[in-house]
Amino acid sequence: MERVGLFGGTFDPIHTAHLSMAEAAREQCGLARVLLVPAANPPHRKQGAHAGFEDRYRMVEIACMGNPSLVPSRLDEGPGKSYSLLMVERFLSETRETEPYFIIGADAFAEISSWHRWRDLARLVTFAVIGRPGAEYQVPPDTRVHRVDGVNLPISSSEIRAELAAAADITDLPAGVLDYIRQHHLYR
Repeated sequence: MERVGLFGGTFDPIHTAHLSMAEAAREQCGLARVLLVPAANPPHRKQGAHAGFEDRYRMVEIACMGNPSLVPSRLDEGPGKSYSLLMVERFLSETRETEPYFIIGADAFAEISSWHRWRDLARLVTFAVIGRPGAEYQVPPDTRVHRVDGVNLPISSSEIRAELAAAADITDLPAGVLDYIRQHHLYR
């Protein structure tokens, strides 16, 4: 059975730490590929994403260029809330003979019990939990976890958006993503 990583996020914008997390999970969990899935309507954001879905999806496409193991995906596209469970269910309905690994930061996993139908999600996936400095978590019963170590990049999309708004030099964006942001006047 093929192992496939599912890495959902707002990706507003996608940055080098996201790619490092995806690669570390792929290598340490033995994943054939990792789908990077921009959330169309992130439920944890009251105002939604700063950039629209199509712009965020295009930036993910650009970031994945040159790495066939990282695959942009539209699994979360649509008008409803982008709950992780629904994305995983869509993935499983479209594929056969795959074992999904849900890539998540340790800080987010520490709050997993607050997620929409998290127990149903836990029945469907193995969580690939990316260790973060200072982030501690408990593994709930009947939850499969594969700890992914070695990714300690203190980069956040909110910091990058602030730097972009201030017209600062940005080094934490994948090749081509900064050009796309500037061409489309995002994050001003």
